[in-house]
Amino acid sequence: MSAAAVLVALALVAGPPVRVGSKKFTESVLLGDIATGLLEAKEIPAQHRRELGGTRILWSALERGDIDLYPEYTGTAWREILGLSGAVDEAALSAALERRGVAMTRSLGFEDSYAVAMRRDRAAALGLRSVSDLARHPELRLAFTNEFLDRADGWPALRDRYRLPHQAVRGLDHDVAYRALAEGQIDATDAYSTDPEIDQRGLVLLADDLHAFPEYQAVFLYRRDLEARAPTAVAALRSLEGRLPLPEMRRLDGRVQLERVPSGTVAADFLREALGVAWAPPQDGLLRRLARRTGEHLLLVAISLAAAIAVAVPLGIAAARRRAVGRVALGVVGLVQTIPSLALLVFMIPVLGIGARPAVAALFLYGLLPIVRNTHAGLTGIAPELRESAEALGLPRRARLWRVELPLALPSILAGVKTAAVIAVGTATLGALIGAGGYGQPILTGLRLDSVPLILEGAVPAALLAIAVEAGFGLLERVVVSPGLRRGG
Repeated sequence: MSAAAVLVALALVAGPPVRVGSKKFTESVLLGDIATGLLEAKEIPAQHRRELGGTRILWSALERGDIDLYPEYTGTAWREILGLSGAVDEAALSAALERRGVAMTRSLGFEDSYAVAMRRDRAAALGLRSVSDLARHPELRLAFTNEFLDRADGWPALRDRYRLPHQAVRGLDHDVAYRALAEGQIDATDAYSTDPEIDQRGLVLLADDLHAFPEYQAVFLYRRDLEARAPTAVAALRSLEGRLPLPEMRRLDGRVQLERVPSGTVAADFLREALGVAWAPPQDGLLRRLARRTGEHLLLVAISLAAAIAVAVPLGIAAARRRAVGRVALGVVGLVQTIPSLALLVFMIPVLGIGARPAVAALFLYGLLPIVRNTHAGLTGIAPELRESAEALGLPRRARLWRVELPLALPSILAGVKTAAVIAVGTATLGALIGAGGYGQPILTGLRLDSVPLILEGAVPAALLAIAVEAGFGLLERVVVSPGLRRGG
């Protein structure tokens, strides 16, 4: 039997991989790597879909079956996912999750609670020790992570419990908020109690004296059907219960966040030292990573652009021929263009799940407007005498469209397609938030770790690809458009 046949046979016996998810902050990614490494060390095929966004994205993915497990916190599950109030009751929480087909491990050994962080010198100068003290200083500039602003256990709960008067509260990415706080651009933000940057940046946590936040014990949530499909995976997962005390978790977070050690390496070291488990995390060189991300990015752009052309050009033709259709079509595709890209991606998840499919669907919708509008403009802008000449030759309506009107409108149509392509290249970077990969993945990781080289690893190729697309369409125009019809020709 050949080596390839052996590998195929082993894959069939092992079954599909256990899909581990993680949110887009360091601790969640690290816990995802620990779970993935432990499963692979036990010879259980596993795949880590990292940095998938916030709670709602991960929970939706778990319910749909797009992932099998992910690290979560009891307070988040109690308040944000299940919408329950009061103190966390773990027995009631487990029972409520069971009814949704989800099970929960016991605590991994630490609590990572929300807190309000300030610079130590600023808090001391104002005499601020607790969240209650904030009510005396409505002039303070508060900025919280976007998820915290909307969570039931986040800013709304904090504001109502403490009756805080602050109105102009800004939303920022977690890591950007830390930098803004350290530089004095804001006065307070939300923090996680295990964050290593609290000490590194000279921050202090205000006491939650009125107990607005519930208890946040770290656990893994997993689909109940995993117990039947891969019971050894569940047993391996439960072996992590109680193995990560708070000081150890802070140390591991610090190695990733402050020392810039790859999370896979930190996870492998923990598994070896704490559990005696040997795991070698996958290692990719820069060129290999770029090749993989380029392929992912090009696939997203190519599929969505091809679908947009197939739909938008006929729609533009119909809009040019019928005024009523034109008004409706341009209005609808224009309205879609006003939806924020991140919101559109999230809207797609309940229907299409996570990964490339919702990203392609969103890029397809964004590509419609420039192509429909330019097709419409190109056809309606044809000089009347040219149309009359074609009619005088006795050409049927379809022949006039293909032989006269579309060739005359082609420069405008190509300009619309080029615009849609460039938009797709840029917007596709957001697809990394829902597991679609592409150049957005290193950008997200770079923002999380405050690493300029990682940000550039995604941003520079994305910019170069946009330039290449622009140049490619310029060459295409020279090939397919008559010299007399070229712009500036």
